[in-house]
Amino acid sequence: MSNGSGIRVAALADIPQGEGIAIDKAVTGTADDIALLRDTDDSVYALDDTCTHETASLADGWVEGGFVECPLHSSKFCLKNGEVQGLPATKNACPHRVEVRDGEVYLFPGESP
Repeated sequence: MSNGSGIRVAALADIPQGEGIAIDKAVTGTADDIALLRDTDDSVYALDDTCTHETASLADGWVEGGFVECPLHSSKFCLKNGEVQGLPATKNACPHRVEVRDGEVYLFPGESP
């Protein structure tokens, strides 16, 4: 299901480089909050916010070099596809499509990137 132009969820400037912010599931209509993660090259990705290992927010993690590291036990996930890259997590995080247009971040919840 496509929602056309996406939901405007943030300005790029709202997300510090190398960090993330969580968008409430009330806004996204998804089962979990969604973490918007800004890599050190300014690209923005979206993954389900809750780490698949234990209840921790990936938006509170560290974003660098195409990965986000969970703040709780340092599990790593690929920003592009949510693929788990480091234990203790063994389950991939769900990715969502994101577009940055004119400094605004648009989210397409439930759409694959």
